[in-house]
Amino acid sequence: MTLLHVSISAAAPERVARALAQIMGGRALPFPPFPDSWIAFAAADDGSAVEVYPLTHRVVAGHETIDCEIGAPEEAPTFCHVALASPLPEAEITKIARAEGWQVRTCNRGPFDCVEVWLENRLLIEVLDPGMQADYRANMTAENWAAMFGM
Repeated sequence: MTLLHVSISAAAPERVARALAQIMGGRALPFPPFPDSWIAFAAADDGSAVEVYPLTHRVVAGHETIDCEIGAPEEAPTFCHVALASPLPEAEITKIARAEGWQVRTCNRGPFDCVEVWLENRLLIEVLDPGMQADYRANMTAENWAAMFGM
């Protein structure tokens, strides 16, 4: 399985998309299908992307396809998060997050390390530099998971 894209919400979608594009080594562009939305493409330009919508937007099942409802901002914390691969080293990822004023720290998750980037100090993105990605791929397997938790 490969995750192709993910959607998140932000108070400042353009700013968040531009920072994510930097972290992913790619490019941020407006997302015209929905108002005031942006998309951050990864460096590989293979379709891997993060769509960034305003906190006021909700995706809903429309009559024939998805639709966008606009309402009160949803700012509550969520358990939903995503891990992203970055071509940048840990120090550069940290520098970008700090420049945005976001909480950032390097953490050990057991089978892998990651840089916790808290977008707008609200939404968790686990960013893995190239070395962290190698550890993730080597250690984050069903077999290793079962062994780690005695299953």
